[in-house]
Amino acid sequence: MHGRTNHDGDPTRLPLSGVRVLELGNYIAAPTAGRLLADFGADVVKVERPRTGDELRNWRLYAGTTSMLYRTINRNKRSVTLDLRSPEGREAVLALAARSDVLLENFRPGTLEKWDLGPDVLDAVNPELVVVRVSAFGQTGPLSSRPGFAAVAEAMGGLRELVGEEDRQPVRVGVSIGDSIAGLYAAFGAMMALFERERARAADARVPVSDRTIDVALSEAVFSMMESLVPDHLAYGVERRRTGGRMEGIAPSNAYPCADDSSVVIAGNGDGIFGRLMTLIGRADLGADPDLAANAGRWARRDELDDAIGAWTAQHPRAEVLRLLEEAGVPAGPIYTAADIVADEQFRARDMIQYLPVDVGGDAPREVGFPGIVPVLGERSLPIRSLGPDLGEHTDEVLAELRADPRS
Repeated sequence: MHGRTNHDGDPTRLPLSGVRVLELGNYIAAPTAGRLLADFGADVVKVERPRTGDELRNWRLYAGTTSMLYRTINRNKRSVTLDLRSPEGREAVLALAARSDVLLENFRPGTLEKWDLGPDVLDAVNPELVVVRVSAFGQTGPLSSRPGFAAVAEAMGGLRELVGEEDRQPVRVGVSIGDSIAGLYAAFGAMMALFERERARAADARVPVSDRTIDVALSEAVFSMMESLVPDHLAYGVERRRTGGRMEGIAPSNAYPCADDSSVVIAGNGDGIFGRLMTLIGRADLGADPDLAANAGRWARRDELDDAIGAWTAQHPRAEVLRLLEEAGVPAGPIYTAADIVADEQFRARDMIQYLPVDVGGDAPREVGFPGIVPVLGERSLPIRSLGPDLGEHTDEVLAELRADPRS
C-alpha cells in the first residue's frame, strides 16, 4: 500500500525517499505539511488518538466512516493509534522520534511540554530531529497560549478584511486557506532545516535544537501573503478596502457574466492588453482615451469599464467569449465548478485528477477522483500511492518495525 513508485516504476527517484516523518498533527495545517512531504516519497507516520482519530475524519462526511477531506489531506501516509497521555504512548512516540528525521505537530503551545515531549526531550533521543511546530499565534508572544483556527488567523492576518463586497461584512474564501498556507510554510521549514542539517553533517558539526525547531504561526503565515498591505499603510496612509471581484488599483480585472448563465474572469489590466480588449468589445474609443492609458486612470473609471465589458460578455456564451479573448491575446479563464475541473483537458493532461477506489459508504468501493500532486516533476503529476488510511491501519506494522530495529 505504501510502496514508493513513480511514472517509471523506480522507487528511488522520489526525491524524499528515505526521509522519515512523525506527524502528531490534527485537522489541516500540520497534516498538509505531512502530505507535501509524503507526496514526494517521505515515509510519514501519522499518530492519531485511539477510537476517534483525527477529527478531520468526520468533517464534511456525507457517507461512510471517513471523509474525502481526510482521505485527501492524509494521502500517502501510515496511520498509527497511540494515546500520547499514557506512558506507553509517550514511549512509543519517543521511539518513533528516535528513528525520524522530522516531527510535525500543531497542538496549542505547551501541550507537548505538558506530555514531557518538548523539543529538549526529543533532542535527547534524537539530536538531529527537526521539530516543526504549527500554532495559531506562534510559540512565543502574549497570544501564544490562545487557541485559534484558520478563521481567526485569516482575520488577524489581514486577509478577511479584504474579501467580499465593501458594503457588506467580510467573508471567507471557501477553503481553510490559512491552514494550507501554514502547512506550506511548515513543509518549507522542514526542508530548510534538513538542508542545514546535511550541510552541518558535511562539516562534522551539529545544529542546535533551537535552530532545528521551526515555529509556524497561522496568523503570520496569512499576514505574509498580504503583499504591501502594511507598507502601503505606513508609507502612504492607505487603508485597503474590500473590492469584491476586483483587485485594488488594478483595472479592468473582474468576473463578468456570459449569455449562458456562466461567468469568466478577464484580466485586461496590462496597458497593451487593455487596448486589445477594448477593440475586441467594440469600444476602441476607451482604448484610445489617454486618461485610461495607465492603471491609475482605469481604476478611477473601473465601474464604466466593467459595465462596458459586462455588456459585451453578456451577448455571448462562455466558450465564445473565451475563444475571442484568446485570439485577441487577452488573459481570461472560466470560473470552474468541481464538475468543470474534472472535465477539463488541461487538468487531465497533467494527471491532476487521479482516480482511486475508496469506500464511500456503499456496498463496494467507488472510483473517485482526487487532486494530483503539485509541483509536477517532469510532464505530469506523480501518482498518488495511497489515500488517507483507515484509523490505526498501520499500527501493528509500525510497532513491529520498532521492535525489530528501533533506530533503523
